[in-house]
Amino acid sequence: MQSLNISLEDKLNHIIKAFEYSPDFVAREFPMLEEKGTALAVCYMEGLTDSTLLVELMDNIIQWMNTDPLKGDQPRDVLVKRVLPSGNIRNLDSSQLIYEALLTGHVVILIDGVKNVLAVPIAGGARRSVEEPTSQTVVRGPKEGFTEELTTNITLVRRKIRTPDLKFQMHTIGEYTQTVVALAYIQGIAKPQVIEEVTKRLNAINTDSILESGYIEEFIQDAPLTPFPTMINTERPDTVAGSLLDGQVAIMVDGTPFALIAPVTFFNFFQTPEDYYQRYDISTFLRIIRLICFLVSLLLPSTFIALTTFQQEMIPTTLLVTLAAQREGVPFPALLEALLMEITFEVIREAGVRMPRAIGPAISIVGALVIGQAAVEAGLVSGAMVIVVSFTAIANFAIPYFSMATAVRLLRFPFMVLAGTLGLYGILAGAVPLLAHLVSLKSFGVDYLMPYSPFFKSNMKDLWLRVPWWAMKTRPDEKSNTNKTRQAPHQYPSGSDNIVDRINEAENE
Repeated sequence: MQSLNISLEDKLNHIIKAFEYSPDFVAREFPMLEEKGTALAVCYMEGLTDSTLLVELMDNIIQWMNTDPLKGDQPRDVLVKRVLPSGNIRNLDSSQLIYEALLTGHVVILIDGVKNVLAVPIAGGARRSVEEPTSQTVVRGPKEGFTEELTTNITLVRRKIRTPDLKFQMHTIGEYTQTVVALAYIQGIAKPQVIEEVTKRLNAINTDSILESGYIEEFIQDAPLTPFPTMINTERPDTVAGSLLDGQVAIMVDGTPFALIAPVTFFNFFQTPEDYYQRYDISTFLRIIRLICFLVSLLLPSTFIALTTFQQEMIPTTLLVTLAAQREGVPFPALLEALLMEITFEVIREAGVRMPRAIGPAISIVGALVIGQAAVEAGLVSGAMVIVVSFTAIANFAIPYFSMATAVRLLRFPFMVLAGTLGLYGILAGAVPLLAHLVSLKSFGVDYLMPYSPFFKSNMKDLWLRVPWWAMKTRPDEKSNTNKTRQAPHQYPSGSDNIVDRINEAENE
């Protein structure tokens, strides 16, 4: 790391040379009024700094230079610090630190006769405002989502958890991108072993660029070859806040609205923030529906193929006759027919995502209605197969997290091939290794199928079943540290028709 020279001219020329051919780099010199030479210089990157704060800073420096020159008993950098409006001013002693400061929205002030350089944080520029998340919407709950600005995202989480125990451990990753990554956790609730493990994995990343949190996820996740996600990505601050309060940690990356949450279990991917905002009975019902949709999305096409190809005797006679009548004239076996429909749907879905928003819905309608109906009328596929593939696709959309839905989409094809070659035995031959694989998975030391494997009775209150808030007195066992108490006991609602209260009164008599 190259050290600095005491001469202002040398330092300034060095920085100007480093940023040559950079039209957004600005260097302004402030000469002394009564003496020859330059007293100080200010450098910054236009577009990375807040224009209002920059004007205020420049006004202060100009006013001070005109009234109080760099004279006196105190060091010059101390005198300059007095007129700066911002706090958190740093002293930089190397060229590399100066470059990093300039590229992260700092204004650097070079003073003649002083070796160190002052860095004033006034990051700004064009940013996207806080808007409703596009990928994880809710009917009831906060409508704010993360942005690409890490400082804004930290503020959104800080507004929900107002305690000094909320910590943000900062890292800089990427040789060229110098991406700032924040590891968030609540001291005393998160396990120190998990914090240490995540920190170790982040520090081990040695790459030239980090452009999105997906880069971080692939570098630090457990079992990189598994199709199942071992970290949750979310753009909702309330999801991050709720996870931190459960003892998990969050990784927030500058430049992306998606934060990572770890450790997670398989069942976390079927829980949404809205489950905790609406009544517990409807939340429980919806969680069960989502898990059923997971099984439908994974196994419905393969089960249909197996039953219509090998185990027809398991289909009621009336239904079998109807299906046979529909398949009469279809030139393909059920497996090929299903693969054709699934691949067609994947093409339509990918095209719908990549197409401009104005014509995306039109493509979906054309694909779903026109092509589907035309394929049935042409006798290429049966109407029943269209219904199976369509319901499978709809069930896949009911899975709250895209990463888990993607895993199901990938695993569906091997199951279809197994069902088309071995029938129901083939599905069983695929399901048993898959279950064994899920049991073996871990996410930062936490078993993926916890609380079933290993079994934690206390965690059953927030799994399939979501009990009322007053009954969830403790945090998840394996995720949190020693501070497991979430709230005080005996907080039953004191309404006039409270069955729980009546039971307690009867017991006390």
